[in-house]
Amino acid sequence: MLKNAPTTKHLAGRVAIVTGSSRGIGRGIAVGLGEAGATVYVTGRSVGDGPLTIDTTAQMVTEAGGTGIAAQTDFFDDAAIEALYARIADEQGRLDIHVNNAFKIPDPPVWGGKFWEHPIQVWDDQVGIGLRAAYVASVHAVRLMMQDSPDNQDPSLTFMVNISSSGSERYALSASYGIAKSGTDRLTRDFAVEGKDDGLVVVGLWPSQVLTEFILDSIEEGDIALDQEHAETPLYTGRVIAELASDATRAQRSGQVFTTAELALHYDVRDERDLQPKGKRFPTLFRDPI
Repeated sequence: MLKNAPTTKHLAGRVAIVTGSSRGIGRGIAVGLGEAGATVYVTGRSVGDGPLTIDTTAQMVTEAGGTGIAAQTDFFDDAAIEALYARIADEQGRLDIHVNNAFKIPDPPVWGGKFWEHPIQVWDDQVGIGLRAAYVASVHAVRLMMQDSPDNQDPSLTFMVNISSSGSERYALSASYGIAKSGTDRLTRDFAVEGKDDGLVVVGLWPSQVLTEFILDSIEEGDIALDQEHAETPLYTGRVIAELASDATRAQRSGQVFTTAELALHYDVRDERDLQPKGKRFPTLFRDPI
């Protein structure tokens, strides 16, 4: 058991899916939900027993206390996305928690430069996966959440999280990155408006300076400099989402976008290092509800 893991399985019996969870923030979210006892569908393209695969993440979810299920999915493929949710419907008959996290880092990574200097593929990678695939996945996810089935939970308990970043409000990395993140935050607000009468709760989340495998490699290679003690771990975000998912008052936050840090302060969440990175935005939890 990792340090500061929850002592109760408050998400036992809940079914969750985390898109893009073979590594990075998605892996941390999947494991955080697993610590709380959830059944988690771990999705992405990388399979096998390597360090950055959905199979390895699924095993980590199970070891953390949940049930990890690897589901290979190409989020560039609408038919594959539809088939994923059909599989969950067939195997579980329900879906309670949906996390849109899938995002493709261009190869080579885009650390700056001008939009006209980048290949058009950069747009397809970041907006196609980070925004369009989130929309497509959400359509199928909410249809499953809302279906009238004796095995399905009360629709009022349905919960969606969209992973974004402060790049939605200020320039970061590239134009295509900011457009993808701005659109993701807009998904949060508009989905909340349209889902309010049906009990759908949608929250946006901004992790900040996260120590993903990619970032750790970039630090080691000298591409970026980062104070690791004040940076967040992927599991920090996962634990925050697990707490929010079990909060009976979470509907008050629907349509809003928070930093991982401000919700961690509110729920008194600490990471596996026993740290509570504070982030950069002052806590403003009680904004006007949708």
